[in-house]
Amino acid sequence: MAKDAPPRWDRKMQQRLSRGEAAALGELYDRFASLVHMLAHRVLDDDEAADQVTREVFGYIWENPDAYDPKQGSMRSWVAKITNSQAVYRLRKTEAAALAESGEGSTEELEQKVRRAAVAARADYIVTSMPAPLRAALELAYFQRRDYRQTAADLGVTEDEARRRLRLGLQLLSTANTRPLEGSSPPGYGRSL
Repeated sequence: MAKDAPPRWDRKMQQRLSRGEAAALGELYDRFASLVHMLAHRVLDDDEAADQVTREVFGYIWENPDAYDPKQGSMRSWVAKITNSQAVYRLRKTEAAALAESGEGSTEELEQKVRRAAVAARADYIVTSMPAPLRAALELAYFQRRDYRQTAADLGVTEDEARRRLRLGLQLLSTANTRPLEGSSPPGYGRSL
């Protein structure tokens, strides 16, 4: 997983992309390609489709570097949001085509499947977008089954700080299922690239 980049890096990267520096796109790809592929795969459950979404996302970024607004968050968050939107769009499109072709299932089942995938991807997006200290605390607590005392010791922070980080991280994660699918993304993020 890529490290959090300082806002200065984000602005410089956007400027370099706006000037058409191919090396900047390569650097951005090196930094975020695994994140993009992981998020796309989480929605689509298909390596080939995730590869295609990865190409589409970086193509979109190359063609539209000025669509990034540093006031809305980090470049990492922007890339993740574009990925999530594109992967959900592709899932809805392929599942609708499969439904039309087979005639089996219903549009309600299709929307449930898209909704579940979108919620899972949103949870991944939230985790990858949250500040590194919150993410580190959640990873210790969830993956390594640490309690707040062990998390505090592992992170070298007070127990109160560990509890605060865990509480904030869990509060952010709890929003994964409460956001609407449509209308929650900035203009241009929820359409095909």
